[in-house]
Amino acid sequence: MPSIFPSEHSLGCRIEGVDLSKPLNHYDESLIIDAFGRFGVVCFPNQVLEPAQHKAFASRFGSLEINVAAGPYTVPNHPEVMILSNETIDGKPVGLGDAGQDWHTDMSYSTTIAFLNVLYALRVPRRNGTALGDTEFLDMCAAYEDLPHGIKKEIEDLTATHDFDKFWSKMVSLPGSKRKPLSDEQRAAKPPVSHPLVLRHPISKRKALYCNVGYVTRIDNISETASDELLQFLFRHQLKEEFKYAHSWTEGDVLAWDNLWTMHNAKADYKATEIRSMWRCQTMADRIFL
Repeated sequence: MPSIFPSEHSLGCRIEGVDLSKPLNHYDESLIIDAFGRFGVVCFPNQVLEPAQHKAFASRFGSLEINVAAGPYTVPNHPEVMILSNETIDGKPVGLGDAGQDWHTDMSYSTTIAFLNVLYALRVPRRNGTALGDTEFLDMCAAYEDLPHGIKKEIEDLTATHDFDKFWSKMVSLPGSKRKPLSDEQRAAKPPVSHPLVLRHPISKRKALYCNVGYVTRIDNISETASDELLQFLFRHQLKEEFKYAHSWTEGDVLAWDNLWTMHNAKADYKATEIRSMWRCQTMADRIFL
């Protein structure tokens, strides 16, 4: 019987007593879905998964995405399983190993947005016994609820443009980045899209601020000046300390987080020689809104 252990923050819980290498029964699946809506970030410790099992778990909650820019950084014969790693072999990167990517919400640049990220920790860097490379989160339901009433009213019916190339180009420009600029084909596959600034979560029914600094380029149908001013206010507001939560990794952790009401950032506090290696599946929000 699974047991839930909430963190002391508005985000985060640990679920013990479930083996993700095996198919979920209806009760366990319902409990886990409810946890996404209640806690946003859910850790399943002590897991041992093959790529097919990783995919099978993630796909219980929506279609799996094949990243347009993942290229060779996927598990062989499993294009849905991206490799996140700073390891190199014969001078070649094993995976996309960027940390310190700044705050963002995955897949907000797609017409169908992401529901979950599901990461499986293979190797965790440590220094003096302390795990490095925490993944940090921001609670966007709390951020929305903390907005001034006038701002809530102003943004209620507005949309914003999300552009994949904004984030990708920033990562390409970082010192030591191994990423290459997007090709014309990749840009065409992910053109800019618009989404509401305020999202009602399909599980909890709470409103969330859906306006991440990683991909949003402007607010639609208002002047450029007004858009810039409002975005700068919202971006600063999202980063308040009271909205933050961090997960410290252990090998065997499966961490699934809800992109509909969180933003995340991987801390870049480890060196190139300190290996951080994970597999990632992304579950789209094509079923959760049904």
